[in-house]
Amino acid sequence: MLFSSIVFLFVFFPVVLVLYYCFSFSRMLQNILLLLASLVFYAWGEPVYVLLMIASILVNSVLAVMIERGKSGRFRKMLLAAAVTLNLFTLFVFKYLGFVMESVRSEELFGIKAVSLTLPIGISFFTFQAMSYVVDVYRGTVRAENPFYVGLYISFFPQLIAGPIIQYNTIADQIRNRRSDFDMFSMGICRFVVGLGKKVLLSNCFAGIADNVFSWSAIGTERMMVPAMLAWLGSIAYTLQIYYDFSAYSDMAIGLGMCFGFEFPENFNYPYIASSVSDFWRRWHISLTNWFREYVYFPLGGSRVANQDYMVRNMLVVWLLTGIWHGANWTFLFWGLAYFIFQLAERFFEYPEKMQDRFLKHFYTLMVVNALWVVFRADDLYQAGRFFMNMLGLNNNGFYSDMAVMLFRENWVFFLAGVLFAMPYARDMNRILYDHPKIFLHRVCTVLYPVGLMGLFIVCVSYLASGTYNPFIYFNF
Repeated sequence: MLFSSIVFLFVFFPVVLVLYYCFSFSRMLQNILLLLASLVFYAWGEPVYVLLMIASILVNSVLAVMIERGKSGRFRKMLLAAAVTLNLFTLFVFKYLGFVMESVRSEELFGIKAVSLTLPIGISFFTFQAMSYVVDVYRGTVRAENPFYVGLYISFFPQLIAGPIIQYNTIADQIRNRRSDFDMFSMGICRFVVGLGKKVLLSNCFAGIADNVFSWSAIGTERMMVPAMLAWLGSIAYTLQIYYDFSAYSDMAIGLGMCFGFEFPENFNYPYIASSVSDFWRRWHISLTNWFREYVYFPLGGSRVANQDYMVRNMLVVWLLTGIWHGANWTFLFWGLAYFIFQLAERFFEYPEKMQDRFLKHFYTLMVVNALWVVFRADDLYQAGRFFMNMLGLNNNGFYSDMAVMLFRENWVFFLAGVLFAMPYARDMNRILYDHPKIFLHRVCTVLYPVGLMGLFIVCVSYLASGTYNPFIYFNF
């Protein structure tokens, strides 16, 4: 079930919200409702795989309790290894088994025959949350909970499908003692509507352009010529699409959480204003970056190692896993390795500290990010290579494109909005108005802001009702 769907906006969410506040006299009843609603939410699109998620909840809950009660350090380590192995094996079977078998050209691997399995939506997200919970119990940073609370933590529908990835200690106290008031609820609704607007009006627009250009590029230069101008427009459209797709989902997830009294961590911090590739990853998908740092990079030794070779190894492992996490394709592996190389180079050349020109730093970062999004989006490395050749005009494809001009003329308002809202102008203006409540503009915006959001919501619903193109990229991960 998509957040940006009519059934969610006008059936599922309103019903759950009304029932939730009808049970405001009992936190336990509210939690039961949210758990049941979350299971229904997942079963709506995955009626069979909801059993897989329930099994993950139960198994990890039992193993966590056994780890906490275990008296032998060796026994506890064995249980932790079993939990991590089970989680990773489940992820491997459903997400990577077919790819590995295809790569080694085998119909059987480890006694498992090749079968056609659909990818359970959000399996990477809820599996990582389950693993982090068990690891934290082993470390002693959280107490082992009963399956009910673990189930609510893992399956909570706002962040179930595409994050942000939340550690249990972030949400443990909120499950029992969160507050729900009008101010928090209203902020949550506003955050949700903003995310909905980013998704429906911006991401969907860029998706149509990017998908067309990439599909034309895949046809081949013999049948469809993609001039350099059109290829660049397609790559830029995808760069904007993936940001507004994923950040919109995070906005809506955070907003929905606030409606029910939960405070989730931010997942994006204007990544396209980054001054280096390393800075970009401090701003992009923050929860995933934090997860790998906390549960992979630091346990391996991080950067505080006597031998720099170990630091390089640690970075390599993290970025290999980051690429693999995103999908079963050589493109994702190459994408992760490329980010490893760029960040390693920045570390050794002390970039961006030694470069003073802010424009060049931003330009370099955006060029790298845009190029690697091409690899990320391509069906395979061959298509990525052909697309790069189109961008550089090396396919005898020329530069000028009437199609690119037409697409830009039809969508220039969306491109302008996409660029402006990728920078913190709106946030900074909001802070200025908040810090100066007595100025006239503050009073005007206080009235216009809710009216504007209502108008934005109506426009979004109109787009959805008309059946506009409405994909969600990160459902695939």
